[in-house]
Amino acid sequence: MLDTAIRNATIITAGDRFTAQIGIRDGRITAIAEDVGPAVEQIDATGLWVMPGGIDAHVHLEQPQGPGIVMADGFESGTRSAAAGGTTTVMPFALQQKGQSLREVVDAYHAAARGKCHVDCSFHIIITDPTPQVLGQELPALVKAGYSSFKVFMTYDDLVLNDAELLEVFDVARREKAMVMVHAEGHDAIRYMTRRLEDAGRTAPYYHAASHPEIAEREATHRALSHAELTDVPITIVHVSGREAMEQIQWAKRRGRKLYAETCPQYIVLTRDHLKGLNMDFEGAKYVCSPPPRDLASQQAIWEGLRDGTFDIFSSDHCPFRFEDPQGKSVEGARTSFRWVPNGIPGVETRLPILFSEGIAKGRISAERFVALTATNPARLFGIYPRKGTIAIGSDADLVLWDPARKVTISQSLLHHDCDYTPYEGLEVTGWPARTILRGRTIMAAGKVTGAPTDGAYVDRGFSEAFDQGAGDQGIDG
Repeated sequence: MLDTAIRNATIITAGDRFTAQIGIRDGRITAIAEDVGPAVEQIDATGLWVMPGGIDAHVHLEQPQGPGIVMADGFESGTRSAAAGGTTTVMPFALQQKGQSLREVVDAYHAAARGKCHVDCSFHIIITDPTPQVLGQELPALVKAGYSSFKVFMTYDDLVLNDAELLEVFDVARREKAMVMVHAEGHDAIRYMTRRLEDAGRTAPYYHAASHPEIAEREATHRALSHAELTDVPITIVHVSGREAMEQIQWAKRRGRKLYAETCPQYIVLTRDHLKGLNMDFEGAKYVCSPPPRDLASQQAIWEGLRDGTFDIFSSDHCPFRFEDPQGKSVEGARTSFRWVPNGIPGVETRLPILFSEGIAKGRISAERFVALTATNPARLFGIYPRKGTIAIGSDADLVLWDPARKVTISQSLLHHDCDYTPYEGLEVTGWPARTILRGRTIMAAGKVTGAPTDGAYVDRGFSEAFDQGAGDQGIDG
């Protein structure tokens, strides 16, 4: 007998839509048929859509910050929020600080996560100190152990790598078949603009957007793509905010480069005007993130890229800081200049509802494309497909049941994170997750997280499909 049977299911994957029953045993999908037979638990999905559980490949949880700054979400609250929003796997970042060994970083991050995860997780590594020891021994050993992706930054004083260091990291990634995620913004351009704005007395949070112009994102994206071409390695450009960087990605793809791109909810529903706050006041700090939201024309460009395959994945870049907290957005100095406002906004719980509503409900993308962007492509890009990211016999029974007609107004009072605000307050969405199932077990139903922080497990990963012979050059599902 099955453990669970989902009856009357309208099943939607990245490539199909059909009606069937789903049978689950021992946490995996064991049957998809007109009638899967008897089961201990019966779930009636009449009127609901059944999709693969979301995979959020870009979240920041319990990540070390600068002096006096604390991230709002640790593993328990961040993964609780993910479960509530229909996400069943998150991929946060183990951040190397200067002088740290990578093994020390990874071991400490596992210790922080142990017993505190409502959903499954797998780690990327942030490389900030690419010493010969790190590049020659530690990084190759960790890739072989399943940590097959890492992130590099082209800006931020404590994180930025110079061009020579980027090339060395890319070269290791090529040899070891690791996926590099690149935060592409020009560091020197940002420093120049910041100094110029501060000298002119333009210090309100709104001017954060001006200090991180599209020009800086475009230039850094082109430079990262050039380095990737020189070293012959596929890379992923993360959190692309508008047309200028997007056109660089399209240019490289037309040249046959194996390249992947990500965008996020803030770039389809927010604009830089949100950083004005109520009247150019500190309320604008709630929207400070990098790259910042741009304008309505940029939103239109992002939608074009979501439709035409320029973007392969849609992640939250969840990076929460409490607004009222002196260890968060209100840290000492933040009210004197945008320079000191911690960069990042919450979004792991609202990622899927926003894209569902703005994309599917408004006819901009199909439900199948939604699944590809939010589950299937991240699984393929980061080496956990077909265990995750699809509805197929043998796959983990990670599922989200959607009410496609339910209208909800997003409010802080509805959310499950430990941040004290949401930048999407008041946004009405159509489509809301009714149930989240992790490896066959319901962890959220009717807005209530029913699972425990011991439900989640660490997911070992293989290599990205980007390194498979014959993998598509124009996007994983393209």
